[in-house]
Amino acid sequence: MTGRLDIVATPIGNLQDASPRMRESLAAADVVVVEDTRHSGRLLSQFGIKKPLFVLHEHNEQDVVETLLDKLRAGERIALICDAGTPAISDPGFRLVRAARAGGLQVSPVPGPSAVIAALSAGGLPTDRFAFEGFLPAKASARATRLQALATEPRTLVFYESVHRVEDMLIACSDILGAERPAVIARELTKMHEQIVSGDLASLRHALATGEIPLKGEFVVLIGGGTRDADLVSVSAEQLLAALLAESVPLRQAARAVAAVSGYSRNALYQAGLSLQSSVVHDEDATST
Repeated sequence: MTGRLDIVATPIGNLQDASPRMRESLAAADVVVVEDTRHSGRLLSQFGIKKPLFVLHEHNEQDVVETLLDKLRAGERIALICDAGTPAISDPGFRLVRAARAGGLQVSPVPGPSAVIAALSAGGLPTDRFAFEGFLPAKASARATRLQALATEPRTLVFYESVHRVEDMLIACSDILGAERPAVIARELTKMHEQIVSGDLASLRHALATGEIPLKGEFVVLIGGGTRDADLVSVSAEQLLAALLAESVPLRQAARAVAAVSGYSRNALYQAGLSLQSSVVHDEDATST
């Protein structure tokens, strides 16, 4: 008989958010897999739970997965938790979950608090579609490259950021995405000093600089989605369109295919295709003369 891997969400700040299922899963576990024994040990002690702790973090996850799979195969029940919130969401655990599922072992979620969902639910930006980006790169050049790639992303963007980098992050977002872009900073969610501030990137940047938003605690940053001008066609999309036309793909079919992968208007692409075809005809006429 094989064991079971429970993915157990824990409070992100307020211990009253601990669910009965969370307590039941931790109490029933043969071993609790944690990021930090001191942090998680204190959490377990709050609920009177004493269990063997097994450390899994970003630096050792690949090395310890097989050991944990052996425990599951031997029939042990394992509870995976992270320092706060739902495990494996921008936290260690993904490799273990993937390996357990690939091995036919039982994996069961014990849902609960998540800083991403908490911030979205109270932030006031569109939530029908959103893109969770985790932490942006620490290096300025890599961060700028990532933000440029997200500049026209229409979904609400969700980021985690550390207290040490949140000012630099807001400066980069304001410069690259636009100072007027609507945004929300959610700080210390569910804790005593919880703060959720809405505005645009410029005003939030100012609030951080002046201390209106203290540089303390954990940050979730929400940024409104970008817009894409349906009447404009990017160079890369136009190049793809030209390549399809050069292979004798009918214009309507080519425009439909490029629209599907680029997100641009089929009509705008069709008009761009007509212009491409016209320029080819003019070039051929010039050559013949």
